[in-house]
Amino acid sequence: MSQTAQAPEPTKGPEPTKAPGVEPPSRWQVAMRDIAGGSVVISILAVVIALVIGAILIAITDPTVQKASGYFFARPGDTFQAIWNSVSSAYVSLFQGSIYNFRRPSFSAGIRPLTETLTFATPLIAGGLGVALAFRVGMFNIGGRGQMLIAAGAAGWVGWSFNLPPVLHLLLAIVAGIAGGAIWGGIAGLLKARTGAHEVIVTIMLNYIAFYLLAYFLRTPGLFQMAGSSNPKSPPVKPNAILPPLFGDQYNLTWAFVIVIALTVYVWWLLNRSAMGFRFKAVGENPNAARVAGIDVKNVYFVAMLIAGGLVGFAGVNQALGTFPQGITSDLDAGIGFDAITVALLGRSRPWGTFIAGLLFGALKAGSFAMQAANDIPIDIVLVVQSLIVLFIAAPPLVRAIFRLPTPGVASKKSTLPIVSKEVAAK
Repeated sequence: MSQTAQAPEPTKGPEPTKAPGVEPPSRWQVAMRDIAGGSVVISILAVVIALVIGAILIAITDPTVQKASGYFFARPGDTFQAIWNSVSSAYVSLFQGSIYNFRRPSFSAGIRPLTETLTFATPLIAGGLGVALAFRVGMFNIGGRGQMLIAAGAAGWVGWSFNLPPVLHLLLAIVAGIAGGAIWGGIAGLLKARTGAHEVIVTIMLNYIAFYLLAYFLRTPGLFQMAGSSNPKSPPVKPNAILPPLFGDQYNLTWAFVIVIALTVYVWWLLNRSAMGFRFKAVGENPNAARVAGIDVKNVYFVAMLIAGGLVGFAGVNQALGTFPQGITSDLDAGIGFDAITVALLGRSRPWGTFIAGLLFGALKAGSFAMQAANDIPIDIVLVVQSLIVLFIAAPPLVRAIFRLPTPGVASKKSTLPIVSKEVAAK
């Protein structure tokens, strides 16, 4: 019988090996590289760099440091001591004015700065959530000021015009304010959806319209102006419509902070757990692909700006019913509408990131007054620090270059060396 011919086994080539002394990165190393160069670390380091530059500005503007630097080469220690005293005293005052004041006689008095931080942070978080939501849909909502003013006017009008039971009156005023902000934001979304008008131009123009419209109402008897007064100021809100204090009358913090926490949870759920949030993110990533997938992009733009305007509108509600219940004016926004953009950028347009960023900027606002009062430091230094934070947040490659951080998802040169055979490696 003839034996069946068997095919010869294929000859194995030289077994590949890595270049001498080079090992592929492990999963742990890859994870640590991504974390080190990720957005959270970049945001933290941006704050650190801004505080360091702020310390330099504090030292330069301090008269004691300037005087000691005049004889630096004779006694350099005096200059360094003056710099340390100036910077440490400023930042200690910033801490005591925003977190806890150890000089107060009791804990309830010492914790008051923290409540002030939360009070300042409340409208910043609400406004930041509205801006961040629009960012996730690919829209730039610069109309925070106008949305706040319209919301404050609507909430205040309900607050001083009606006599209703306590809880009902407050709820109606809050709903009216949120609805006013939503309508004002929805105008920009509707124009974007139906005519293609750029939301940046529209929201900027709506800011002016809201400001002058509210100013006209406040100067006109029979509308918003207080009866018997010539000042452009509204009547005080009825007690039943005022946001109640959260921890008692000795603190300025109101229940608006609890509502802001609930809004943060809602935005997180909306973006991460709902079908509407999926459509929001799909349109934000690529509106053309979302349109091909069957998503009504125009409707998404409109709905997103409605919700964003309502979120920013709650910041105006807080101002009208919590911060200025004695009467609103046309400048009650206090720059919060534009600061909300900074908060959203620092929070990377994430709900909880925006919440933490709002707390940080609330602490800077609350502590800046104590820093100015205790150390005679210009409050503009804090504004410079805030601006520097935005600058470094907007330039992650710059932060990575300063701290020599890796770029997430990009392997190092050592780990990308070609694999060669043992014979080649031996040669």
